[in-house]
Amino acid sequence: MNSDPRELRFYSEKQLQEIADDIDKAVTIPVNSMIEVDHRVFDLSEVENILREARKITVQDCGCRTENGNCDAPKEVCIGLDEEADYTLGQGTLNVREIDIDEALEILRMSHEAGLVHMAYVFKDKDKPGLICSCCNCCCHTLGGLLRYGIHAEVLSSKLIALDDKAKCINCGECISRCVFEARWMEQDKMVHDMSKCMGCGLCVSSCPTEAICMVERD
Repeated sequence: MNSDPRELRFYSEKQLQEIADDIDKAVTIPVNSMIEVDHRVFDLSEVENILREARKITVQDCGCRTENGNCDAPKEVCIGLDEEADYTLGQGTLNVREIDIDEALEILRMSHEAGLVHMAYVFKDKDKPGLICSCCNCCCHTLGGLLRYGIHAEVLSSKLIALDDKAKCINCGECISRCVFEARWMEQDKMVHDMSKCMGCGLCVSSCPTEAICMVERD
């Protein structure tokens, strides 16, 4: 994925605000990327619980990456649940199709490895997510909008945050390129982590060669 999306094709600020007005909350979901041999892939976690409670699951191409085309990240990653699944099937666009729980979890694992952030969208007047998208910072309205204008800060939240074990950290910098929120950088050969910028996506955890990063509940 592109690390500097500022000059790429993207939504206007007005379009981003209109999108934000229709979203109640966009929740980043960390993914346990430890894959069991039998491919029952994710431990009990928020994302698996959400999927298992759904009566219907669909997947379609990411509208943002289809529209903007700024990176070569996987496109078939936008997951619809229940009413949203019914709606997207009715629309019949973006190569939508119905899938089962195992394929849904495999899609999340694959997109996590590609460095995408899993986000569950809870729409107004709904009490649970209708969409789980795997987002990049160069095409997607929520992440791109947050980095450009900050207008999505009021609708973006997470229950978890990354915590570093400095005794285990070898300052290799592997986690820096995985952090789409720019919460990590090198300073005088030391890895710096600004926890105020961390949105708890968990991408840094799976990239750390010394297991020096874990996810913890936010205060």
